[in-house]
Order: sequence, then structure tokens, then C-alpha cells
Amino acid sequence: MTTSKIVPACLSGSALAQGQRKFVRVDGKDIVIFNVNGEVYAIDDSCPHSGASLFSGSLHGYYLTCPAHGLSFDIRTGCMRKGTGFNVRTYRCKLADDSIEIDQ
Repeated sequence: MTTSKIVPACLSGSALAQGQRKFVRVDGKDIVIFNVNGEVYAIDDSCPHSGASLFSGSLHGYYLTCPAHGLSFDIRTGCMRKGTGFNVRTYRCKLADDSIEIDQ
């Protein structure tokens, strides 16, 4: 049985406006947090294909494209848009008391 813990993402919820993203490091993990349509989503900042940073990738709706090789991932699920084999890790997160908490 695994247990999860909620860790503050060191980010004010009000500082992440709709359409924005932020990079945070939580327990040694590099994570990108997105605000899409008022909902927050968090993924690893490392592309599972080559380890490239996903932070600067282009976001179209819920799909983030890796700037290194063009793979596209759904930030809600971590699944590749087309094909199989590579998924990016996602984290449940929520706005709480004007901060963003990530469930690891």
C-alpha cells in the first residue's frame, strides 16, 4: 500500500492566472503547473523520450508539445496524443488556501 502526501508547491494560487504555467521543484522533482480554463494540472518537466524540459513546449488546449522532438502529451492524463509507448507523469493538484498543493 502506498500513501500519498500533499506538499505545497511553493506557489500562490492567485499568481497562476488562467493560461499561465509555472516551474516548481518539489522534493527534488521538477514539475510544471498549468492553469487551463481555471483548473490546475501538474506534470513532470521531463519528456519521457529524451528528458528534454517540457516547460517551454507549446500548449494547445490540453495538449503540450515537447520542444525537442514534437511529441504531444495530454496534461490531464499524461498520455501521448497519438501513438503509445511514452507517457509523462502527472500529479493531482488543487488550489487550497491561495496556494497550489501537489499530491505525490
